Amino acid sequence: MDDQTNFLEQRRFKLAELQRLGHDPYPRRFDYTHTLGQLRAAFDPLDAATLEDRKETARICGRILSLRPHGKAGFLDLADGEGRVQVYVRRDTVGEEMFELFRLFDLGDIIGAEGTIFRTRTGELTLLATKVHHLSKNLQPLPEKWHGLTDVETRFRQRYVDLIMNPGVREVFVKRGAIIREIRRYLDQRGYLEVETPVLQTIAGGALARPFRTHHNALDIDLYLRIALELYLKRLIVGGIPRVYEMSRIFRNEGISSHHNPEFTMLEFYQAYSDYNDLMDMSEEMITRIAETVTGSRQVPYGEHVLDFDHWQRLTMKEAIFRFWPASPPPPAEGDLQSVDRLRALAEAVGARYAPADGPGKLMSLLFETVAEEHLVQPTIVYDHPAEVSPLAKTKPGDPATAERFELYIAGMEIANAYSELNDPAEQKARFEEQLRARDRGDEEAHGMDQDYIRALRYGMPPTAGEGIGIDRLTMVLTDSPSIRDVILFPLLRPEPEAGE
Repeated sequence: MDDQTNFLEQRRFKLAELQRLGHDPYPRRFDYTHTLGQLRAAFDPLDAATLEDRKETARICGRILSLRPHGKAGFLDLADGEGRVQVYVRRDTVGEEMFELFRLFDLGDIIGAEGTIFRTRTGELTLLATKVHHLSKNLQPLPEKWHGLTDVETRFRQRYVDLIMNPGVREVFVKRGAIIREIRRYLDQRGYLEVETPVLQTIAGGALARPFRTHHNALDIDLYLRIALELYLKRLIVGGIPRVYEMSRIFRNEGISSHHNPEFTMLEFYQAYSDYNDLMDMSEEMITRIAETVTGSRQVPYGEHVLDFDHWQRLTMKEAIFRFWPASPPPPAEGDLQSVDRLRALAEAVGARYAPADGPGKLMSLLFETVAEEHLVQPTIVYDHPAEVSPLAKTKPGDPATAERFELYIAGMEIANAYSELNDPAEQKARFEEQLRARDRGDEEAHGMDQDYIRALRYGMPPTAGEGIGIDRLTMVLTDSPSIRDVILFPLLRPEPEAGE
């Protein structure tokens, strides 16, 4: 008999004993007076003498994470996600019947207890139980430790166990919730309207990415899960909503890494009568405020670094390439970044892989990602990107090869992408047509043609700036989390192998 089978048999025996003694092992409710966090907040400041004098009572509940029986008495530790509190059970206090119930408790069981608050001789805040209640039987062994690659995989696959065993995990998601609330508060105070746009779309638009495909049976049409929120939000700008945002799930059929998950949460917001310079200032202010509110400081630890949100830097993409060019090979000259042949040679020299169809803009972006991106640890705005990789952005006056676009980097990761929105329908159509030619050359991430969006632009879209911020990566930065899977409750994983495989 293996350990798992023996464990399950023991627990099922105790489950049967509960029923034999007349206890419902899965009752419908339990009325409590305090969560464990509330109990600690209320009574932690009080010393033993004060507690003895007041004889405060409470009804609490939670999961047993420690169980220490000692003859006619025993201690257990309850946890409920908010806090952890010790409970002391004595036979002469709870009576023979309740003590028999206590002896059927196991690690992982969910129970209730009521009694008087006191401090032990060691000063531990404790509830002396007068009654105990069984609320749910645990039939699965809790892990003793979390370490090693296998257990990391289990943490993400069985997040419910991760949350039970690791209090710090809950704190990450509490902070994630706080980040989202602060973003909404910031935008709402500035007159933005939060909206919802379609997840299922006939054209995968608003970004350069591979989509997921699906099929609608009733309409007999192929659809895509959205890869961005952009084009529908800009339709609303055309319709007369001058400040609009959406925070929702995005789906991209791409690789998985410490910085990438196929589904992730994106904030996109658009502001009429503005350009990308306005959003640079706004982004610095918003993210600095969120960092300070959520972490309590503008100096935020991340790995071996301290991120300083009091000091932002701004670089053009070309400046970033020159600044972070490695000691070898020799750095490029200014003119090298306009020549396809030289850009290919430079890419090969630094070990960057490119496609034969890549033009000068895509090659320059590839160089930037290879030599500069990992060095952008402190909050940095990188602006003036190639127009070739910015099909929805306005170009700079007098420089049609450069787009009024910026990306925001923190901890070596792209956190945000923004630009002055292209609102000329003829130019937008020409950009889409160029993207179709790139697709014909084998670029699977090229943008499709969206005729309805062109039609919307023909009604007239005011000068507009728009931005997208990756909520998961921002959460990584503000919770000191090394992997995107640490900040997504249920990240995508391969299915578990069938038994026997």
